[in-house]
Amino acid sequence: MFCYVLFSTSVNQYYIGVTTDSIEHRLIKHNESFYGKKFTSKANDWLVYLVISCECEIQMFAIEKHIKRMKSRIYIENLKIYPEISESLKERYICN
Repeated sequence: MFCYVLFSTSVNQYYIGVTTDSIEHRLIKHNESFYGKKFTSKANDWLVYLVISCECEIQMFAIEKHIKRMKSRIYIENLKIYPEISESLKERYICN
């Protein structure tokens, strides 16, 4: 189970998502517009920017929601620069 962040250089945007599938398989789906007219269909050059491995679905969805709620490009970039932020999110949103 993963919370992940993709980045597209052509649209210069990040995308935050979750999956229980492999990240590689999910990336292929996003780049092939498998999900139809969704956000990621704007581009076909998505790259994996960050992956946070989660212990359960509750944690996975909570971390995704937290990152989206921040609405901050700098926050997303800091997640990669400072891995301890991701670790603190995993500690904050524990599996019950």
